Amino acid sequence: MAGLAVNVDHIATLRQARGNTPYPDPVPAAVLAELAGADGIVAHLREDRRHIQDRDVYLLRKTVATKLILEMAATHEMIKIATDVKPDLVTLVPEKRQELTTEGGLDVITLGPSLKKTITALHGQNIPVSLFVDPDPAQIEAARKMDADMIEIHTGAFCDAVGQLAKDTAFAAVIEAAKCAARLNLGVNAGHGLCYHSIKRFKGLKEIDEFSIGHSIISRAALVGMDRAVRDMLALIKEL
Repeated sequence: MAGLAVNVDHIATLRQARGNTPYPDPVPAAVLAELAGADGIVAHLREDRRHIQDRDVYLLRKTVATKLILEMAATHEMIKIATDVKPDLVTLVPEKRQELTTEGGLDVITLGPSLKKTITALHGQNIPVSLFVDPDPAQIEAARKMDADMIEIHTGAFCDAVGQLAKDTAFAAVIEAAKCAARLNLGVNAGHGLCYHSIKRFKGLKEIDEFSIGHSIISRAALVGMDRAVRDMLALIKEL
């Protein structure tokens, strides 16, 4: 059974919407997600600090009992924070200030030399590294050459596709990417835009080690609570 890592960014989004209010706090939200059975907690510390703040990352490190995954851009500032916090996994992601959410995967082929330096620096601190990439075998092969430990397949194109043909085509790319990564002995995570409906499409795709899901779970949690929202997703993953 694939694992589930719950992204708590949007608990912080709700908090930041009111400026100085200290709630809701992503740290207790992470605890509730773990108690419900989550295999890990994801937090994206953006350069503009639009949701997760530095204090959140440090408190999550002290609190999370399963696995803490820090999503971040490959910058000197973030490398320094990761070196200090020592998450269980760093996922390197592209970052643009104007975007509402991450819009695509890293261009590993173009950014190779700088990514390699970041990966080497993190490996020097015994921190495994995943690269967030589009479902493109060329990018996955480049990730292997950069000594990444795993990849996270960007599933946004599949989740956002309109019409059955478009969805089928996008999902075929995800399947090919997952199988390519497995052949290269890379760990395979998948995430971005996945929800309680789209997750069902992954039935039988055994190459996925873990799903990273945030917005959909947090949205449901606002209505039914974090415990039930996480358990509902885990039940669907168990059926895959």
